[in-house]
Amino acid sequence: MVNSGCELAVKDLLAAFESEVNAHASYKAFAVKAEEEGLYGAASLFRAAARAEQIHAANHGRVIRQMGGEAKAEIHPVQVKTTLENLKSALSGEQNEIQSLYPGFLKSATSHLDTSAMRTFIWAIEAEKTHARLYSGAIALVESGKADAWTQAELAFYVCTLCGYTAKHREAENCPACNFLWERFEVIR
Repeated sequence: MVNSGCELAVKDLLAAFESEVNAHASYKAFAVKAEEEGLYGAASLFRAAARAEQIHAANHGRVIRQMGGEAKAEIHPVQVKTTLENLKSALSGEQNEIQSLYPGFLKSATSHLDTSAMRTFIWAIEAEKTHARLYSGAIALVESGKADAWTQAELAFYVCTLCGYTAKHREAENCPACNFLWERFEVIR
């Protein structure tokens, strides 16, 4: 018999899984639009964030299956606009995850002492903070119209393959969010 705490955790994990799967699909489409607009750095950022969202979904899915659930999600149609609008949309989604979605899920998982759910939610929150920071910077640069901005240059981003933490450059020997070795980060262009 599944207890109500486990059922709630699976419900929260499924909602998080669906959010991450849809963010992955959106960011992949946004990357194509950024490339078309000559914003190669922004395109790389979208690809890196898409990879991170894929990692979050995989982490959530793993915990869902451990709890006896099935990781499934409804994929929503992607609304692609200009890159600036897409960056703002992505930032809004990240802020929602950071301020509302994950804190609520984490509170519930903590109250039930569900360490697996807690870990995947904490890792996702920390990675989403990096995405929000990078999207904010990209928005400011695109709005300024600076010709030498990183949003226009071909650029590599680094994504932790364990938690999805995302960075423009090496920040430490280990991932600041999950302590995974930096050498295990994936380079996304």
